[in-house]
Amino acid sequence: MYAITGITGKVGGAVARTLLAAGQQVRAVVRDAARARLWAERGCEVVTADMEDAVSLTAAFKGMQGVFILPPSEFDPSPGFPEASAVIDAVRGALQAAAPGKVVCLSTIGAQATETNLLTQRTLMEQVLRDLPMPVTFLRPGWFMENAAWNVAPARDTGTIPSFLQPLDKAVSMVATADVGRVAAQLLQETWRGVRVVELEGPQRVSPNDLAKVFGQLLGRPVRAEVVARDTWEALFRSQGMKEPLPRMRMLDGFNEGWIDFEGDPADIVKGDVDLETVLRGLVA
Repeated sequence: MYAITGITGKVGGAVARTLLAAGQQVRAVVRDAARARLWAERGCEVVTADMEDAVSLTAAFKGMQGVFILPPSEFDPSPGFPEASAVIDAVRGALQAAAPGKVVCLSTIGAQATETNLLTQRTLMEQVLRDLPMPVTFLRPGWFMENAAWNVAPARDTGTIPSFLQPLDKAVSMVATADVGRVAAQLLQETWRGVRVVELEGPQRVSPNDLAKVFGQLLGRPVRAEVVARDTWEALFRSQGMKEPLPRMRMLDGFNEGWIDFEGDPADIVKGDVDLETVLRGLVA
């Protein structure tokens, strides 16, 4: 049996569906059992646990062939990332105590970066979980294509999509959440030793101009990408309610300046199957 955290989200749900389709047993690890009713109906065992509570996580991970760790994302973290640290400490303690057969942890492209940014939360997770006694895989996907959900309304209403990724013709690694979940489930069912890093992107890299072009094709109207000037970011993010916008700004800088990228051999990067048009078609619908 495999324990899946984050099963009520897109990636965790894709992991669970792939495992169930392969005839595997799944334990859904959730904060609120009511939210996992659908998974119980599909045959999953449902247990409740808090990602910041090592005791409940230990019980959830005990006796498992493998565990999928999907750390919650904090989009406006406090200085020093205390929210992520609380989760990391609990997860580490639980995995050590429960001793499952293996672990696949969702990390991110650029987890190796030394510059502090929003993705540093995943860097810290990797650093702490690397010395666990069981086999561990860190899955590092690219930018999620589903982030383009924020662009649907402006593309439809104004024919423009504001872009923090710059320049507009620079293609970056993007991937569909369906591919992330599918690959994570496949990795869970593999056998390996020690620690490994698997980097994952979609069939093709995507630029803001590519996003605009596909939106235009799907909406049947001209759509263009527009640069959001770097010197406006802080005020904009604060107006949206962020208290500490610098980590997000530095993450975007990392993509734009190239220090958030994959670190392995390009030939070793795993390619997903789901293309941009498929994802945007679903978002537009």
